[in-house]
Amino acid sequence: MKKITTVLFLAILCSLSQAYAQSRADELMKQAQENLAKKEYIKARYLFLQAYNAFAAQEKYNQAVECGINASALYHRENYYKEAFELLRNSEQLIGTGELKLKKGLPELRFRINKERLQMYIKTKNPVRAKEQLNKLEETAKTVHNDSLSNDLLYTQANYYYTFGMNTQGDAAFKKLIQQYKQQKNYSKVDECYKTLIDIARKAGNAGLVARTYDKYIIWTDSVKALTAQDELNMLKNKYDESLVTIQEKDNSLSSKQYIIIGLCVLVIILAVALVLGAIILMRFILLTRKQKKAISIANEHNELKTQFIQNISTQMEPTLDTLDSKLPGVQALRTFSNHIQELSELENTISEPYEMQEKNISTFCESVMDKIRNKTQEDVTLAVNAPKLNVKINPEHLERILLHLLENAAEYTPAGGKIWLDFKKRGAHTHQFIISDTGSGIPEEQRENIFKPFTEVKDLTQGDGLGLPICSLIATKMNGSLILDSSYTKGTRFILELHA
Repeated sequence: MKKITTVLFLAILCSLSQAYAQSRADELMKQAQENLAKKEYIKARYLFLQAYNAFAAQEKYNQAVECGINASALYHRENYYKEAFELLRNSEQLIGTGELKLKKGLPELRFRINKERLQMYIKTKNPVRAKEQLNKLEETAKTVHNDSLSNDLLYTQANYYYTFGMNTQGDAAFKKLIQQYKQQKNYSKVDECYKTLIDIARKAGNAGLVARTYDKYIIWTDSVKALTAQDELNMLKNKYDESLVTIQEKDNSLSSKQYIIIGLCVLVIILAVALVLGAIILMRFILLTRKQKKAISIANEHNELKTQFIQNISTQMEPTLDTLDSKLPGVQALRTFSNHIQELSELENTISEPYEMQEKNISTFCESVMDKIRNKTQEDVTLAVNAPKLNVKINPEHLERILLHLLENAAEYTPAGGKIWLDFKKRGAHTHQFIISDTGSGIPEEQRENIFKPFTEVKDLTQGDGLGLPICSLIATKMNGSLILDSSYTKGTRFILELHA
């Protein structure tokens, strides 16, 4: 009994001792990192050495190597290369012992030790020994097949090549690393790469590389803002389209459930003896219908939130756009795109709120709109207005917005010697039409179906964002009307705006 008690006591004592040692090692490492952050390098080096020894005694190889490398870096920071190399050799021996005990290789840790050696050889301008270490790193990276290790190797290769004046090889390594991050759309890593290269060039005293890299970095910084904004807008468009599909699916499901309810009601009347059973079934389907309506309500609410989110994204783009050169076509296109998104969202949110109307002489109104495009047409293009001197109730501001957009499009695509005309026709006591026709190139067949739908294709924004016609269509709806493309007209393009008083 005494022997058993003694064994248990020793086991508990051993466990407590190990827990204390582990806690002590972690605390030493934490204190070392805090002193390093405060730039108290001598104290930090001492604490890293203590933590290294503590982790090594516990066979915590990852933590031991990390502390050993940090201590080595602090040694050669003060030109104590002998001590730094000796510490790395001890770390390598520790890894060898660990590999024998674990019966497996630890290539990632060997990579970190060889990388630190390479940094010292680069600092001492020893290209032969540095190349030996670089070869070891390349062999290790090939065996491990780790993306993080491969990227680290590219960084290290670039540092080596630039330091020893091999700029072509350095550019190749750095370009490969940048390309990988761009394909992954990891823009923060690309930014970090440029900053690292500038730091490498400064340490190597390569003024030309510093200037060249800094110029590329400035160009990248400007372009990444636009790329990020475009990616976010594409993501929002996909979510918006998914919401529309969900709403349509719910509508279809609701319709089918309603037909089932009607069928059950008829069945209840025919089968009076099964009245109780039919009532129970009917109540179940009514509950299902309410759930479907609630689901549609939630989907509509989410759609409104997404619309608001799109507006917020567009608003958040404005401070970034203000920092860019407003004369650049790309910046102007993004600014126009941002304004169109806000207008499109506002129209969707207020689609049920009609505009105020007032009486206007329709002939005078149409002539004034046509006058605004006279300087925008090709040579010898004929402009004509066919509208009676008749007073009609319209909203002049928003009607002019639609007509002017359609006429400007016609002016852009109608060649020299062509014709553009605006007709007004009454189609009843409370219905009238504005017809805009031209003899231009027309709209391709494959594009006609989606011209009034926003975000249906990815476009070069400098060539237009494709939101003009969707905006005009929503304005027409708010004026209790509709805007359509006359597909029967084959001599150019013809749009018909029909309004109901």
